Amino acid sequence: MKNPVLSLATGLCLIASGALAQATSGETQAADAAEVQASSGDDSVELAKKLSNPIANLISVPFQYNYNSGYGADGDGEQSYVNIQPVIPFSISEDWNVISRTILPVVSQNGIVPGEGDQFGFGNTVQSFFFSPKAPTSAGLIWGVGPVIQLPTTTDNITNPQWAAGI
Repeated sequence: MKNPVLSLATGLCLIASGALAQATSGETQAADAAEVQASSGDDSVELAKKLSNPIANLISVPFQYNYNSGYGADGDGEQSYVNIQPVIPFSISEDWNVISRTILPVVSQNGIVPGEGDQFGFGNTVQSFFFSPKAPTSAGLIWGVGPVIQLPTTTDNITNPQWAAGI
């Protein structure tokens, strides 16, 4: 049986790559490129630092693939899912950003829920907003704080639809 989540993940990666390539021609990306170039002679090192910095002024759309086996009442159930996790920073002042992070699981599973057979759909969505200063502290600390909300977006009886919230 072909794994629909793996096929979906591959397709989404290709689409996101094309969309991000088109988005990089914008004014903000040009300013970021100039900032990276001005801050160091080695562009690849600076880009690597920005990519590992959760508060950098970069939009990222990581995909995380997971596979689990041994689930369900008889232990024969399998589950694979892709977490689509866009991270988008928004400038709200000269010194502060709000960073939006969404986690949307796309799930394929079989043998997990008795009598349901194969299932394919979405899990619950987790949305976070982090308020963070644009620059690290004098000690180099990068921090952010903000609310986290879980939305009941599950489909095809993948999991229990549940609301949740926290800080």
